[in-house]
Amino acid sequence: MKILIENEIYPIDLLQEVFDDPKFYKQNGLDGTITSVGYYHSFEKNSLVFMLPKVFMRDKDKTVFGCEKSDLVDLIKNESIKHKTQNNWVRQLSVHFYNSLTEFKKRYTDTSIIHNTETFELNTNLGNKEYSFLDLLLSFVNFYKKNKQQILFKHIEFVSNQAKKPKWEKTIKRSLPVLSNGKTPVYFEITNKKKIINTEEELLTYFFSILNHLNTEHNLNLKIDKSFNLIKGKTFDRLCLNGSVKLRKIKHRYFNDALKKMYVLCELYFSQFDKSSIKRKREDFLAISNYNLVFEDMVDKLFSDKLNDLEVDGITINKLKHNDDGKIIDHIYDYTSLIDTSNIFYIGDSKYYKSDSTANNVSKYKQFTYAKNVIQFNIDLLNKKGQNHIGNLRYRDKITEGYNISPNFFIYGYIDDIENYDIHSIKKKGRPVPSCHFAERLFDRDTLFVHQYKINFLYVLKAYTNFNESEILTFRKEIKDTFRNHFLNFFNDKEDCGFEFYECNLIPNEYEKFIENNFKALNGKCFCTLDNRLLLAKHKFDDSLIDLLYNFKRIEKLE
Repeated sequence: MKILIENEIYPIDLLQEVFDDPKFYKQNGLDGTITSVGYYHSFEKNSLVFMLPKVFMRDKDKTVFGCEKSDLVDLIKNESIKHKTQNNWVRQLSVHFYNSLTEFKKRYTDTSIIHNTETFELNTNLGNKEYSFLDLLLSFVNFYKKNKQQILFKHIEFVSNQAKKPKWEKTIKRSLPVLSNGKTPVYFEITNKKKIINTEEELLTYFFSILNHLNTEHNLNLKIDKSFNLIKGKTFDRLCLNGSVKLRKIKHRYFNDALKKMYVLCELYFSQFDKSSIKRKREDFLAISNYNLVFEDMVDKLFSDKLNDLEVDGITINKLKHNDDGKIIDHIYDYTSLIDTSNIFYIGDSKYYKSDSTANNVSKYKQFTYAKNVIQFNIDLLNKKGQNHIGNLRYRDKITEGYNISPNFFIYGYIDDIENYDIHSIKKKGRPVPSCHFAERLFDRDTLFVHQYKINFLYVLKAYTNFNESEILTFRKEIKDTFRNHFLNFFNDKEDCGFEFYECNLIPNEYEKFIENNFKALNGKCFCTLDNRLLLAKHKFDDSLIDLLYNFKRIEKLE
């Protein structure tokens, strides 16, 4: 098995050695750059390759595995890495990574989905009902682990039965004993009065010979009982060429479910070498050149709820991800607002970078545009229906003409521990990113803050295929609470966010006249909540509100 990493440069000789086709890399002189993420297997070159996402790179040459990218290429031959990690992470990562690609293939059966700004193409030569070499390898391993005790018991039982009712006269004539302690003869080949024919032994030999070959070639670290007869070396190579013929001769013997499954696995394996088969392939692969779409879908499956289908002019909230300007929001969910019990949309954007990288200015401005598009969409709904809010969603307050705070976040993938698939390890990453036209107007539609987080990529990878609906809902509840609390903590820290909050002392019937009389001073700084509280957000450098503060009392903490 060879492990390469997306966007990394490797000698062209190495790439030509493992790939039959240059579509997975771009040549530049004597080097080549990996342009795809996925799985590749060549039958003719006997090469199995994983092209991992660039998140597995920590910096220029160092990987998250603690070694150079050149050391990672061939783990089986690299003794220092083999003994350091025992390759446990390789097997686990291989399964989860391959399963994530097949899951994405199932979720997007149309392999040429075209967006306005980007073309998505899942590159594979596998049909919906076809299997890859890795599928077959994993099937052999899983079948062996589930049935090895039962198979071994039957094998030992047969060997033991051969020693019942021996015919000692023929045994002594036909076989040589081994003397135990120099005195007692022990016969290993015993001639029975009634020979028992084991019709299963030939199939077991084929199965365990194949398993042993896969174990050796791909360093699977399986322990195969020594009592099984194994075909190895050149004899095994010859068996592969005529294995399909040999299997067909013994097919009628098997009726047990386990043996029938074993037969099918052997048949599938030998069919790869059958030159007369029209289904025989030179290679199989499952790869994608824009893996950011896979990462977005993995995160979105964890984060985003199925939104209510409120419809206006044929547009549903569920289609809110697809903006009219062609932009597509990665993640969106509704949850409790930061200032009252109404709901607001939380808008997220996946950032597919190397483990230690951060978003550039273009990504930041795109996120602000996403948020403004969502706000405008909701305002259009409000104007259409002539209401102050839709359901429990509330973006604008009619009395103050202020806008609710719209939470935004970036989510990056990172890897700290190559064996951690079970803890999401979501952490803050850097400071919140602000955007505004007027720094002192928090309740203005153009005032936005984007918080940044990083999540364990391996957790996302496993969750994409292994989590059931209950586990996903548990994760969502935890993360929604966590993100909301982080936003509240940010706004509760005057030095961090720049604002302090006040609640008006007037009765609700007096709010409207008070706002009208002081609209210029309060524009974008006030918001009337769902429970009829008039809130004021005062910027620490805004002195224009000093004369109005006697109408307000300080709020120590937003909750």
